[in-house]
Amino acid sequence: MPRIAVGVEYEGSAYAGWQSQPTAPSVQEQCERALARVAAAPVALVCAGRTDAGVHALGQVAHFDTDAERSMRSWVLGANSELPGDISLSFAQVVPAHFHARYSAESRTYRYLIHNRGARSALWARRAAWVHRPLDTQRMVEAAAHLTGEHDFSAFRAAECQAKSPVRRLQRLEVSRAGELVSIEVTANAFLHHMVRNLAGLLIAIGKGDAEPSWAAEVLAGRDRTRSAATAPAAGLYFAAVRYPDAFGLPRAPGGGQPPDRLSSPDL
Repeated sequence: MPRIAVGVEYEGSAYAGWQSQPTAPSVQEQCERALARVAAAPVALVCAGRTDAGVHALGQVAHFDTDAERSMRSWVLGANSELPGDISLSFAQVVPAHFHARYSAESRTYRYLIHNRGARSALWARRAAWVHRPLDTQRMVEAAAHLTGEHDFSAFRAAECQAKSPVRRLQRLEVSRAGELVSIEVTANAFLHHMVRNLAGLLIAIGKGDAEPSWAAEVLAGRDRTRSAATAPAAGLYFAAVRYPDAFGLPRAPGGGQPPDRLSSPDL
């Protein structure tokens, strides 16, 4: 049975996360319903990384198996005609039977976006975390340097995290500013539950001047979630991209480009 990979973008404010749930709307449910209409048969999706309620995606990837014979263009256009406006497919591509959206991934990139000004924004309300106190991004950059590499990230995992090991390899953690927007981008082989939002919460606290950049190293070494900063809001988090081995030939970001380095405007 052929296997097809699809890229999925979504504004997650209206959903209880990616995963289908019996009593709340989910991105998975909407995508499976739309693809089933195109296939004229049930479709079951497996994604690269489940996102929580209110979290967005620029480069989610999922796969499904189907006997339906459709062109890749038909999968994308047909599904998008059935999907609500806040979800869309960016590509569809046939992949080998051994491809797995989750387990074949080499790394994942998340972006945490902060709108940093004194007054709240109506346009960014559900698409970025709002921090009214000025953020010193240089302090945040210094703190981020303590967190890259392979570490035990117990201090940055949610209490309900079910991962067998808290050890992760953080390949990149960058902080940048473009006007009123501060972007935190993080790439790792895998993430713990709420890990990115907890990293963002710590960097925000340091950026506000509530702690010194060296506090990041102390929190990491302490391995105690209760001694770190509060979890940052879901609204600022984006699943930005997934990297797979080149042999699969998949786009590295929506539309076939490289993962975007910065978000500088609300036109996502």
